[in-house]
Amino acid sequence: MASARAIAQSSPDQGGDSRIRVMVVDDALVIRGMLSRYIDDEESMTVVASVGDGERALKSLERHDIDVVVLDIEMPRMDGLTALPKIIEASPGTQVLMASTLTLRNAKESMKAMELGAADYIPKPSSSGELRGADAFKQELLDKVRTLGRIARRKKRALGRATGAGAPAKAALATPAKQITLRPAPRIRPEVIAIGSSTGGPQALFRVLKDLGEGVRQPIIITQHMPPTFTTILAEHITKASGRPCKEAQDGDVLESGKIYVAPGDYHMLVEAGPQKRLRLNQDPPENFCRPAVDPMLRSVAEAYGKNVLVLILTGMGSDGAKGARLIADGGGMVIGQDEATSVVWGMPGAAAAAGVCSAVLPLSEIGPLVQRVATGAG
Repeated sequence: MASARAIAQSSPDQGGDSRIRVMVVDDALVIRGMLSRYIDDEESMTVVASVGDGERALKSLERHDIDVVVLDIEMPRMDGLTALPKIIEASPGTQVLMASTLTLRNAKESMKAMELGAADYIPKPSSSGELRGADAFKQELLDKVRTLGRIARRKKRALGRATGAGAPAKAALATPAKQITLRPAPRIRPEVIAIGSSTGGPQALFRVLKDLGEGVRQPIIITQHMPPTFTTILAEHITKASGRPCKEAQDGDVLESGKIYVAPGDYHMLVEAGPQKRLRLNQDPPENFCRPAVDPMLRSVAEAYGKNVLVLILTGMGSDGAKGARLIADGGGMVIGQDEATSVVWGMPGAAAAAGVCSAVLPLSEIGPLVQRVATGAG
């Protein structure tokens, strides 16, 4: 593999190349090399810098125009959490993908990184031996780098236009709204609220759930694309952010009023119909390349509750949830999608909106208040 210096000499910041420019930051030389090789093997992206700690990463930002930083958490000299806000400040628009092994401590650190502005995270194999056989990890890495690279280019263009016009940069980040056909809002009093989310989802969930107010008593079930351990920490953070009890779901849990349940990593979460609605977990094949996935949850919800369902599709890559949302809408339930301007990635909510199954597509700040009105029968 060519050295980072050799790559940089023909990099897009010097030669007009349209490839996504990536910096890999990891103190393990072997892991760093393999991540770089995965990325460089893709025609649409290139590694322009490969360094072993946060200090070197910041120096590299002075020399290179970088779209995506793949950032390790535990490093000498300057760790990932220390470097993260400095990277965001030094290079506005650059997207940061946190990479950490599946430990409880790293899951907590990754969640904190999301609060500090990281766009997404990826669970990293802990050794080069694991990496060699990790085809799923490789595909997830490339998919996320590709998506975040496009976001970075779009944000940098918007920031450039705003700066040139003398307008506030933040105002230029909104993407012009696409034409969306909305369904009439059904007159329902939902018995359950089901939420699907992925990239950017944790922060969106915290905001929506915090905005619900005290009157919403329906059980809330959430499928967020996350690996094991991470979902445990997500449930803890939701409890703190929302003031509502939230737990990682267990097989057989009875859905209780006022409580929030998160699908555990690597398990689909379904609702079992009956006098008492129970959660069931399984490891059926992934859907939409995900486990947990939103679509199986929504299929089960449609069967268990009929029309008395309120669904939220929040920011995330891909189209998971769109098919399940159609079942809910066709059955008389209500679907709300997050709008493009406030989504980190307008994949999942965009797919639901494009399918014409939403009764509302709203900025994140308006979703919680609407859910509160629908759930309490106030409008």
